[in-house]
Parts: sequence; C-alpha cells; structure tokens
Amino acid sequence: MVIPVHDLNPVRRTPWVTYALIAANFVVFLLTPGISGSVTGGSSLAELCHLQAFTDHYALVPRELIHHSMPSLVPTGDVGVGVHGPGCVLGPPAYDKSAELSVFTAMFLHGSWLHLLGNMLFLLIFGNNIEDRMGHVRFLLFYVVCGYAAGYGFALLNADSGQPLIGASGAIAGVLGAYLVLYPRARVWVLVPFLVFLPLRLPAWIVLGFWFVLQAFYSAGQGVAQAGTVAYAAHVVGFVAGMLIALPLRPGTPPPPEPRGLLFGRRARPGW
Repeated sequence: MVIPVHDLNPVRRTPWVTYALIAANFVVFLLTPGISGSVTGGSSLAELCHLQAFTDHYALVPRELIHHSMPSLVPTGDVGVGVHGPGCVLGPPAYDKSAELSVFTAMFLHGSWLHLLGNMLFLLIFGNNIEDRMGHVRFLLFYVVCGYAAGYGFALLNADSGQPLIGASGAIAGVLGAYLVLYPRARVWVLVPFLVFLPLRLPAWIVLGFWFVLQAFYSAGQGVAQAGTVAYAAHVVGFVAGMLIALPLRPGTPPPPEPRGLLFGRRARPGW
C-alpha cells in the first residue's frame, strides 16, 4: 500500500469546503463521548459504554436503513453488573433515529486517530483540486452524494447486518474517483514501504488505480463493517460514483502542469 503525501497540482482558489470538512471531522471526533480512550491509549468500561451508545445512535446500520428494523434495546451508555460481571446496560432507545439521516452523520464519525488521520490525509491531498474544479457549493453536494452512494451501496450488500458503519472514507473515495477521471496524469508524491519508506513521484492514475484495485480485491472477501474492520465495499461504490459524476467535467478540465526534475531517476517526459 502506498501512502500519498503531496500532489503536484496547484489550485486557483482556496479550498474552504475541504478545510471545513476536515475541521468538522476533527471537532466531532474530539467531542465524541468516550473517545478519550482512543487519545490516551486506554478506555474505561464507562467510556466504552458511552462510545457504544453514541455510535449506535448516529452510525449507519444496514438493517435499519434497508429494512427499517429499529432495535428494541440499545446501549444506554450506563454501566451495570449482570450474571457475567460488569457490562454496558441495554434499554429501550430514548431517541427517534432517522436511518436516512444516519448515513450523513456517520460520515463524520471515526473510531480511532488512525482512522481519522488516514481519511483526512486523502481528503486534504485530493479534495482541493476537485473543489477547485467544481466550485465550493457543488463540491460539498458532490461529497455528500458520494457518501450517500457509498452508504446505501454498502447497506444493500449487507442488508441484514446490525453492525454500525462509520467514517468519511466512502465520500472521500468519491473524491479519489473524480480525481482519477479529471487529473489522471497529475504527479503524486508517495511513500512506498520497502524495508524503509521510499519517496516516489507517480502519476495519479497509478496511485489511485492501484488503490481502487486493492479495495475491490478486499471487498470480494470482506463485507462487514465494525470496530477494527474496513468497509471496502463502501469504498468501491463511492469511488465509482465519484468517477461517474466527474465524467461530464472532464472535457473542460485543464491538465495539471508538467513537473520538472527527475522521475524514477530519469528525467520526466511529456505524457508520462
């Protein structure tokens, strides 16, 4: 897996929406009840119960979205003692949850610092150019539509699952798909793990194409989304949605500038 760190594709305007989305994700993460254990490295049972209750309230649950089958018992956030010892208390939900709205709220929830930072890195590198091409308002709508496409796509493939789905990766996958369509020849600096992290400058079509193939390969054998797992199917659906939406914009998109310097130890040639 390669890690992108920077693209050589300047923008004409400040990507305020991209910055705002990143800021919103950080704020929600830091304000999530019980998330302090993710920051300090250890979680108490009370924190885990609060986090579980918050996640079940605002995360996308495929069974709820597709079948509108709302659970009769949910975590309340309290700690109790049962026959098996201390645990999280279950009780009737004290809220009315909108399964359709949960697709949106789930886009701003993350389970760990690694989950959050990985998503925001991709959004920061590739989101600015898509926002620059689409404009602020259209980019925001595009981001939300891709997130909904990814959420519904995953839910349809896992309609009976009661596991919560969280994260911005479905919407960000749409950004990556649009970038591949609009700027396939843009150069991207990446770190390739090979004994050490090797810096390479690669065309976006290689970086993002490889990412998509990897997600598609994993999605064929893994379709659950819960703590510690990845919803690869949501990535695939979001990526394809982003590509399709961006296709009409391709004819009028100016190509990225040709970089100067060396590429793989050889001077870069036009068209590479």
